[in-house]
Amino acid sequence: MIAFAAVVLLAFVLPPVAGVQISIAIAAVMQGCLAALLARVFRLAPWWMVIAFCFPIAIVVSNAVQLPSVVYLAAFLLFLVLFWSTFRTQVPFYPSNEAVWRAVTTLLPEGRQLRVIDIGSGFGGMVMYLSRTRPECEVVGIELAPLPWICSFVRGRASGSAGRFVRGDYDSVNFGDFDVVFAYLSPAAMPALWRKAHTEMCKGGLLLSYEFAIPGVEPGMVIYPSGDGPALYGWRIG
Repeated sequence: MIAFAAVVLLAFVLPPVAGVQISIAIAAVMQGCLAALLARVFRLAPWWMVIAFCFPIAIVVSNAVQLPSVVYLAAFLLFLVLFWSTFRTQVPFYPSNEAVWRAVTTLLPEGRQLRVIDIGSGFGGMVMYLSRTRPECEVVGIELAPLPWICSFVRGRASGSAGRFVRGDYDSVNFGDFDVVFAYLSPAAMPALWRKAHTEMCKGGLLLSYEFAIPGVEPGMVIYPSGDGPALYGWRIG
């Protein structure tokens, strides 16, 4: 919105001041560049920079080529099964990356058969990585959106992963059944997540959240898996 407003303002100011007209194509590129820059300034995940840059350009291109309506229907259905419950949970699809998975692995005590759950496990990368690197642990992923869950289930079966994938809402899971809970959710979900973890997890349990801290609760550990990227926060229960 900030990038769009800035480009619109510039489009109105430049003609009378400098005698320069900004075409729609150039305006789309300018908005994309500014939006990507803002994503970088606010230290959002790298893929948000790509999305921010491509989105206005994609709108202009799709309008220019006059795509058939069935394409928009297909896109709608794809996003529907990908972002199935975002309107209710306020948690969009946020995929983590291998740097985060490695960081989580370093926090798991050696020589213990831990029970680990990834809430909002997406396409299952974290679960399969932990199952492979820490085979003594029981690793579960729970995902509400249909498309990511189906993909993770198929990937797990195809690769022979010991990780288990469940479709459902993590609110229905008892965190007391797990030693480690990993979350990559959204700021809106963090207060409720803390209440659930603090109420259900056993003493000594570890709650991990990538990128989003819990308001008003000081983390016991803060790690930066990608150097200058988002932080991985951790809280010991009890």
